[in-house]
Amino acid sequence: LVGVCQKAGVKNGNGRVYPYDVLKREMDNYMKIVNDNRACGELDHPDDSVVNLKNVSHIVTDVWWEGKDVMGKVKVLDTPSGRILKDLVNAGVKLGISSRGLGSVTEGKNGTVTVENDFQLICFDMVSEPSTPNAYVYPKGQANISTRLREVKENSINDLFKKILGD
Repeated sequence: LVGVCQKAGVKNGNGRVYPYDVLKREMDNYMKIVNDNRACGELDHPDDSVVNLKNVSHIVTDVWWEGKDVMGKVKVLDTPSGRILKDLVNAGVKLGISSRGLGSVTEGKNGTVTVENDFQLICFDMVSEPSTPNAYVYPKGQANISTRLREVKENSINDLFKKILGD
């Protein structure tokens, strides 16, 4: 699976903004975990700050930047949660990806919440509703161009409405 995992400098569905320098640092650290073959994630966000191996569904095999977007490549594992994930993919379910981490935030005057420098990225989990705009993953080579164009158009329209209505 391949797709957008996180975005720097963009207000997400939770009202949070991850500054580029904070996200860059954490992605540099996370790449070490990816290269060490330890970048596991779970199906849905648990309440825990630890990745529970008994619940792992996938492993992130690569991450890279495209502008201010963090892109990722994910391998679905043959685990109980991974088999559920595989069945969802095979059924054509649109799957989101979401970062899990710890750290403090500061609320701005306009309702934007900025993630602070103490943020620590734990992992990327598969979710039904990602907070990061357009953070969906697709089977590599199977991302339908018309679907992606429709999503970009929908997101642009949603962003325009948010700007007009003041978020």
